[in-house]
Amino acid sequence: MAFETFQTLIARNKRNTWLLIALFAMFFIGLGLLIGYVWVGNWTFAIAVAAGAAVLAFFLMLGGYFGGSSVLLSMSQAHEIQKSDDPQLFNVVEELSIAAGSPMPRIYLIDEPAMNAFATGRNPAHAFVAITRGLRQRLTRDELQGVLGHELSHIRHYDILFATLVAVMVGTLVMLCDVFLRSMWWGAGSRGRRSDRDRGGGGGARLILLVLALVLAILAPVLAKIIQMAISRQREYLADAGSVQLTRNPEGLASALAKLAGDDEVLQVANRATAPLYIVHPVLKAQEDQEGTEGSIFDTHPPIRDRIKRLMALQQ
Repeated sequence: MAFETFQTLIARNKRNTWLLIALFAMFFIGLGLLIGYVWVGNWTFAIAVAAGAAVLAFFLMLGGYFGGSSVLLSMSQAHEIQKSDDPQLFNVVEELSIAAGSPMPRIYLIDEPAMNAFATGRNPAHAFVAITRGLRQRLTRDELQGVLGHELSHIRHYDILFATLVAVMVGTLVMLCDVFLRSMWWGAGSRGRRSDRDRGGGGGARLILLVLALVLAILAPVLAKIIQMAISRQREYLADAGSVQLTRNPEGLASALAKLAGDDEVLQVANRATAPLYIVHPVLKAQEDQEGTEGSIFDTHPPIRDRIKRLMALQQ
């Protein structure tokens, strides 16, 4: 069996991620058009509904783009540290930044004994890396380098921007579906059918579209969540490969992930909003990696043992 190099893995995951985002965007626009048409039976109105949802998503993304990092760091109770506070940590980040050809990110510390880390920021010039006290104290230099290489790869690959884009699209889609389902109780669909009859349109075809819209409105949030989680898992694999590209040492990150999987400490500051950002999910990692337990399609992270297998299979 031929092994993949980290270059081919990165290229493949990038293609898969762009494909998933493109499919999701087409689904989002198509559902908006269908719902808009079912509401009043008019394609002009349908286009207006889809465009309005897209505009709303755009402004929500702007808010996340410029202010999301500050909110996430505050929610995680992270405080910024300087080079004088931890020279070795800063040296590791500086080495990786030089290898990546990226600006030095600002470094934050979370005063928690649990082992974990995450990166945030809208681009490499406005980037932040946060690590827990437990991670800093319990990893060797090579392991720390592997973890930080993973986080810097998230920054290099604009993963936070991807995550913001997809999260906003999912949220907007859920709101659109919720509004549509609620509107059915107030007769929006019957108004659309009456409008069709007034114009001599075929009621049977419109009824089929109404049923299709209802089914998609119910299933769309679930399907969108599956797509969102698939993108997140792809980005985690990509960041692992990116760490190897920077450190030339897959064993460092693999060893760190093994330690993270065996960490029994609970990250108290993590919540549902911030958990997907961490290098391993702070809530689900223990059950994900029990013997014989497979990952779920709703997981934001692939199973740690699978990540370790991929790392050890990479050839430089």
